[in-house]
Amino acid sequence: MHNANRRHRTAGRLAALALAAIASSALADSSGKWQSGQEAYAKVCAYCHEANVGPVIKGRNLEVDYVRHMVRYGNRAMPSFRPTEIDDETLTQIARLVSGRQVQ
Repeated sequence: MHNANRRHRTAGRLAALALAAIASSALADSSGKWQSGQEAYAKVCAYCHEANVGPVIKGRNLEVDYVRHMVRYGNRAMPSFRPTEIDDETLTQIARLVSGRQVQ
């Protein structure tokens, strides 16, 4: 059982590294900026959260600050994303989208 837990943690870390690589290579333009939070969500977050890999995060009334913290610092299998991967403005847009507080 101990080895199974270790393999699970290792697999989670490898998935997190893969997602971080995807985020840095999936940028919308050469300036390193995303076009919108919706685009970043679709190209990075949805990869797990819309594919039954990570938990469903939309429609749960999560607080904007909570979502920002989880994206920036990660938790367990959730990787952290540096400002060079998801800038603060885009991160806030993602958090508002996820929380249902999208600014029109």
